[in-house]
Amino acid sequence: MADKPAPKPGHFLPGGDGDQIAGDDRKPGVSAPSTASSNAPSGAPLAAPTPRLGGEAPPTPPQLSGSRIDSRRTTLPGGRLGPPPADDRAAAAYREVFHPQPVPFVPKQRSKGLIALMVVAVLVFLGGGATFAVKVLSSPSFNLPNPNGTPSAKSSGAPTTKGPIGKGTPGTDIVGKNPIYAAGALAVAKCPEPAFRPTSMENVRSYYQALTACMDKAWEPIVTKAGFEFRSPNLVIFSDGDETACGVQHDLALYCQDEHGGSATMPWQELVEEYPKNKAEVRAEMAQSFGFVYGVHLQNLTGMAEASDNLADTAASKAAQLEMNRRAALQAYCFGAVFFGAARTSFPLRGELLRQWNGLIQRRGDENTKDKVRDHGSSKSLALWMNQGLATTNPGSCNTFVAASAKVS
Repeated sequence: MADKPAPKPGHFLPGGDGDQIAGDDRKPGVSAPSTASSNAPSGAPLAAPTPRLGGEAPPTPPQLSGSRIDSRRTTLPGGRLGPPPADDRAAAAYREVFHPQPVPFVPKQRSKGLIALMVVAVLVFLGGGATFAVKVLSSPSFNLPNPNGTPSAKSSGAPTTKGPIGKGTPGTDIVGKNPIYAAGALAVAKCPEPAFRPTSMENVRSYYQALTACMDKAWEPIVTKAGFEFRSPNLVIFSDGDETACGVQHDLALYCQDEHGGSATMPWQELVEEYPKNKAEVRAEMAQSFGFVYGVHLQNLTGMAEASDNLADTAASKAAQLEMNRRAALQAYCFGAVFFGAARTSFPLRGELLRQWNGLIQRRGDENTKDKVRDHGSSKSLALWMNQGLATTNPGSCNTFVAASAKVS
């Protein structure tokens, strides 16, 4: 009898060569063991061993009944139908880690009156000369203090048949009969020109901080005497392209109504670049432009900024709207000049500094701006109101809202 061949690798594994029984070696009545079908699912349990002759088949092991549901929530072989029960702790833990509930998006509410008033001073250097085209841009809505000092009634949400509390003040009276006009002249201000030269951002900041402190000290008694609450403007020094309360800005001087109640927002880079070339001109420019922005702050404190804006919005014609804008801008220039008149002995405008100061007034008239829009006043009107403020040092001389149209051209 020939020797049997040696077993091959896998001989003793199910399905290996050793699993095959030769036909002549099978005993009568014993069937060949069944093999797994080639198309059976890979996840099906292995078949039970073939029972021995005359023996009993072993009991079938119990099958697990856990869920087998993929990411598409389809039932897989061996799993129960449908999603797991709500109290299934394993499923809940899985969802918490791999399918957490999304965090709801809650948009930030932009405060009404974030931008109450924006004063844009565009700095353009042409052939060594500096020109500011100052624009007062209207804003659709903003909240300013009641100029009459009367608190507004809070609404309870319930309907009421009562009339308004007190008597409202028309916008024309707020701008034309404002109490600040009768508060008197500013006291002599001992305020030398800040000794910080615009050679860096920090020096520009220090200059405006010192000038703000001087203006606050000079104006606070007048504003308080007129019956208004005084507060210093917040000072913001920004770089080109920075986000401000008035949006992203590029070399613009701005006055913005914000959470601080009003911010003087000033650029610095072009000042530093131009100072080595035109020292006296840049010094005059810094003083005059900040005086204008501070003048708008005074209009804000006294309610005139809001009132003039509302009057411009309801003007009968475009020409009337531009005239109202000119009246507001010319008054802000005049208020700035009132301070420098009060500080003339300590902050002298003379010599080359005075020549550059007057040159700025001439170059920033509406007729000299690129767009030619008549919304800030001609060079003639600018000179009239600024010289008037310098000479009188009295805000009463800055009532542009009752002046003849020829004086606010």
